[in-house]
Amino acid sequence: MTTPAIRSLLQTTRTIAIVGLSPKFERDSNEVARYLQAAGYRVVPVNPVVAASGEPTILGERCYANLHDAAQACAIDMVDVFRNSDAVPPVADEAIAIGAQTLWLQLGVVHEAAAAKARAAGLLVVQDLCIKLEHMAWRRQGTAL
Repeated sequence: MTTPAIRSLLQTTRTIAIVGLSPKFERDSNEVARYLQAAGYRVVPVNPVVAASGEPTILGERCYANLHDAAQACAIDMVDVFRNSDAVPPVADEAIAIGAQTLWLQLGVVHEAAAAKARAAGLLVVQDLCIKLEHMAWRRQGTAL
């Protein structure tokens, strides 16, 4: 389900922090991140295990332990969450704290209370949708982003 609001959101977003971005090529989060990079977005990986490793990069970008650390390096427009639904509340709190404009919960990720809190703080919230699929839908329609 693609809407004009999502299209507008995708047009104005430039930097996307992906919470739960896996370094494993075969994982959905990695596939989506590669797609977003190819579409011209800056992807900022957030994965505490990778950030603490000897090679703290994913897809050529420095990986951060949390959104606060990532926001010290660059302004983050959107926080895209590849975590279980029960892990969303602290991520939503961090997204609010860093001044992100959007909280995007990937396909299968829903947390109504965290979404309501983020909306009340002024964030746009998308739940249970894949950003890659939404972006591809606009491309298929021949609408330039």
